[in-house]
Amino acid sequence: MSGLILLAGLGYWGWHLIVRKNYRGKQLLKYGWPIIVGLFVSIGLIGNTSTANATPEPKVKVETVKKVRAITVKNDRKLLALQKANSSSASSLKTETADLAKEKSKIDQTKAKNQQAGATKETATTSVKIGESPSATSLANMAYTGQQTIVINHNHPAFSSADLATDHGTWQRYGNLDQLNRVTAANALLSQSLMPKAKREALNVNPTGWRNKQLASGWLYNRSHLIGYQLTGQNNNPKNLMTGTRSLNAPEMVTYENQVADYLKANPKNYVRYQVTPVFKDNELLARGVQMRGQSVGSDAVSFNIYIFNVQAGMTLNYNDGTSRVAK
Repeated sequence: MSGLILLAGLGYWGWHLIVRKNYRGKQLLKYGWPIIVGLFVSIGLIGNTSTANATPEPKVKVETVKKVRAITVKNDRKLLALQKANSSSASSLKTETADLAKEKSKIDQTKAKNQQAGATKETATTSVKIGESPSATSLANMAYTGQQTIVINHNHPAFSSADLATDHGTWQRYGNLDQLNRVTAANALLSQSLMPKAKREALNVNPTGWRNKQLASGWLYNRSHLIGYQLTGQNNNPKNLMTGTRSLNAPEMVTYENQVADYLKANPKNYVRYQVTPVFKDNELLARGVQMRGQSVGSDAVSFNIYIFNVQAGMTLNYNDGTSRVAK
């Protein structure tokens, strides 16, 4: 402020000398030196004032800077760790999704196979007419020609209306063993309520013709359930077990059992009429095959009538007692 006052005074002094006194040249230098000195003094005062009025820059302590840097580095590390964790979670989720997709694909393929088996083309049939059932003798005398499962009666089960009645709910019946201790027919009206929830125990019953041996590809025979365990939970029941080749049991019989099981699981209030009959020839102890019939009540979602030969590829079976030898 004092610099501005001095500058104003100098200005008035200069005006007085030049205008009023009309000094020029040497006179102006003689009497005007105070103006020059005053001018420099004024500039100095104004500069000091500006510097004094300017806002001083804050002085940041070295310790504060170090703390800020340390916090920044720590936060950066946390952010990086979080990004890695998210990336790992995303990768894990992607893998689990892919595994689920593969598992679903396997299930879909199995169901498609079962459905296809249920609609087997009639590449070989008996001479039985629609509405008639073949006799055990006619089935026992049929010659195996290379196709293990064949269609009977155009795949029509031919159950009567009485057979399909549901008045008494679900039931299962197993025929008594015959005079040679051979298993006979098993019948049932199946529903989801009959299906077991417990894990199956090991089998210990030896049916007639049980002369098992181990081949390079596995055991020759299985203890084959007439009505599969997954449908009724019947396990070590002598009236429900026969000696069947590995291929008769699985995949041939199991394919149709799975078809029935899948239907019952999807339709818990529905029924399937089911019958499995072992076929023996004369007094032989090893069955020649089994006839399987299945019909869903009120629909044709399940409907089949097939015969499965009790044979094993590469083996010659003696049906009299169940002994066997490698085929030549």
